[in-house]
Parts: sequence; C-alpha cells; structure tokens
Amino acid sequence: MASKGQKFSKYSPEFKEKILKEYFSGKGIEPLGHKHSVPPQTIRNWIIKVKAGGDLSQDKRGKKSTGRPKTKNLTLEDYKERYEIVKKYQAFLQARREKK
Repeated sequence: MASKGQKFSKYSPEFKEKILKEYFSGKGIEPLGHKHSVPPQTIRNWIIKVKAGGDLSQDKRGKKSTGRPKTKNLTLEDYKERYEIVKKYQAFLQARREKK
C-alpha cells in the first residue's frame, strides 16, 4: 500500500522492454531488479501483463476510471424523470421516519 507522499518511479517503455528481454533470455527477476534498481515486484507485474497480452507502453496513471461515468447531453425530460425519482424516494423516506 502506498504511503502518504510516496513517490513512484516512471519507467520508459524501452527500459521495460530491455528488462523483459533480459528476463526472457534466462536471467532471474531478483538479479535484474538489483542490477537496474527496479523493485522485483514491479518486474513481476510487467511479466504478468506481457504474458496476458497487455501493452507496457501505456501508463495507467493520471486516468480516473472509478466512480459514476459522466452523463452528457441530458434533455429536459431526463432531468424531469430524475426529479420525480428523487421526490418519490424522499416521500418513501419520510413515510419510514413517521412509521417509527
């Protein structure tokens, strides 16, 4: 788990490819990590990604993919429908509170 303020290293696709070529030519992960000052787990992650058919040239940082997707081009009818849903939910919650 990352610590607050922790800095992460970025590696170029050429550098990753160089290390993976050395790995697939028969060198071990630990010696490669020590030689190139890369954590062995990082090399393992690259190997897993390559074996799964992934592309190491793309960096996933900076892209937020979590959360609700943004909705675009909503019409007035869409907003009215959402408003009605919220009103019904509020009435439901109010009825629950009064029931207690």
